[in-house]
Amino acid sequence: MAVSAFGIVSSADNSVHVDGLHDYRPIGAFSFLGRFRVIDFPISNMSNSDINRIQVYVRSRPRSIAEHVGSGRHYNINSKRGKIQLLFSENSSSRSIYNNDINAYMQNIDIIQRMHQDYVVIAPSYMVYKQDYRQLLDTHVASGADITLLYQKVDNAREYYKNCHTLSVNKQKGVQSIEKNLGTANNKNIFMDTYVMHRDIFVELVKAANWMSSMYTLADIVNLKCKDMDVRGYLHKGYFATLTSLEDYYNASMELLDYDTASDLFKANWPIYTRTTDSCPTQYFDTAKVTGSFVSNGCLIEGTVENSIIGRSVVIGKGAVIKNSIIMAYAKIEAGVHIENTIVDKWAHIIHAKNIHGEPDAPQYIKRQDTL
Repeated sequence: MAVSAFGIVSSADNSVHVDGLHDYRPIGAFSFLGRFRVIDFPISNMSNSDINRIQVYVRSRPRSIAEHVGSGRHYNINSKRGKIQLLFSENSSSRSIYNNDINAYMQNIDIIQRMHQDYVVIAPSYMVYKQDYRQLLDTHVASGADITLLYQKVDNAREYYKNCHTLSVNKQKGVQSIEKNLGTANNKNIFMDTYVMHRDIFVELVKAANWMSSMYTLADIVNLKCKDMDVRGYLHKGYFATLTSLEDYYNASMELLDYDTASDLFKANWPIYTRTTDSCPTQYFDTAKVTGSFVSNGCLIEGTVENSIIGRSVVIGKGAVIKNSIIMAYAKIEAGVHIENTIVDKWAHIIHAKNIHGEPDAPQYIKRQDTL
């Protein structure tokens, strides 16, 4: 008999703040590769893994997530048995130390306890990866472990994954501790903030964390329980990105312009669902020159676009040059403007600033609805 599980998509930790973009929406609502939102990845992983009951936790600025997820019909969830629920935490101060995941789960604990599935898969809304949770569940159940954690081996933990946790794992894949990545070594096991456990264990952990400290997160309580519970690691292979800073967001987007990298994440048998907008195709004028870029629909392009990501309904004027940049939906770049290594937020209008340059490791950011 197949193992039954419900899914939880959790928000980012309070220590994670992405300059600029975060001022307007939670990370799950960030535009990604022009047509997706970051939250599409965990929800699609769950939907493709036959997890039909999904709870999405929203702890701050809920409008954009609520608008995008909506009824969840576009995620191909069985409408007779499944549904997506948006669950909110009443503590609305987004940077408050009390506004953490345990607080959100405690406020909705009655809903969690009413779920009739035996297991829970918890995934973050600020990481991008592809994973069949059925394999993870089957391995977890077969091992007899209390908790299974998903992790990825990396060799660049000094400069990346700054706000993430790491796992120390012994030879039997047993997890001994969960710690913050302090950037002290290159080779680390980065914890992907993804948990599998029995629903009853999850409820116990949430209550225990809440009783011990109002600041405790799920990672804190699991770390504490590593000593007396059987906590296992499960190695993930393949594309994996964490969007915990503006530089990480920029790098993750840019590396997916490489065809081989993108084809590791996007597979025909593993669709990434998103809310589609029925707009007309992009119009390329005679003066347009576009190479190595992702261009969404509805754009009007008269200028040059190189190695960039262009969101929906963007207008790029004659003689404008866009290089190594991310231009979000409805932005308007007037004639003769040169933009390089820059993230331009939605509805920005660039007219008079003719030269905007960032660095590959420190991209420029242009605010939403700003006029330059």
